[in-house]
Amino acid sequence: MSRRPRVCLVHTVASLPAVFTPLLAELAPGVDPYHVVDESLLADTIAHGRLPRTTARLAAYVTHAEAAGADAVLVTCSSLGPAAEEVRALTALPVLRVDEPMADAAVRTGSRVGVLATLDSTLAPTAGLVTRKAAEAGTPVTLDTTVCPGAYAARAAGDQDRHDALIAEEVRRLAADHDVLVLAQASMAAALTALPDGALGVPVLTSPRSGVAQLASLYGEAQAQESARS
Repeated sequence: MSRRPRVCLVHTVASLPAVFTPLLAELAPGVDPYHVVDESLLADTIAHGRLPRTTARLAAYVTHAEAAGADAVLVTCSSLGPAAEEVRALTALPVLRVDEPMADAAVRTGSRVGVLATLDSTLAPTAGLVTRKAAEAGTPVTLDTTVCPGAYAARAAGDQDRHDALIAEEVRRLAADHDVLVLAQASMAAALTALPDGALGVPVLTSPRSGVAQLASLYGEAQAQESARS
């Protein structure tokens, strides 16, 4: 009997395993996931910008994942997206950016794209990814970026409700002037619970669901086999 594919998820926010666990069960039930959390990776990126040592540390996690028998690594921090792409050259494992499918979807959805983040460190990687995907698709886009004022400080202080409310307020403000909005960080997705479906008139894209769906596309055959056995 073949084993289930093992997947390592690398997080930089302690609350994210709880976000991704139900999505994995729903969208990629045939994989065997485990989580690694290192908040210092994000803290260093916030404090110092993109550093070679951050990429090296992420590469070390990928090396450990390979030693643990992982078949793929999903990096759930958009700030580390460029580092994740650099690490791909160092391993035979698929190293997935959580925000890559979201960027693809944004380019397909409209030409006026708004990218929201709660951290400056995330805006450039996500905006750069959307711009690159648009170029690859031959689709011209107008890109606006914004940091939601006060949202990161609220979450850092433990006030998740205020964090979500501030993001929702910024989404409402930007909706009228864009075809699609992108929430750059996986930790922002919960803010959409305050926004009823269709209330804004434009799609608001988040990364956790589509990021996990990448695993389903990688291991769809394994999942089908698992379902047939169950």
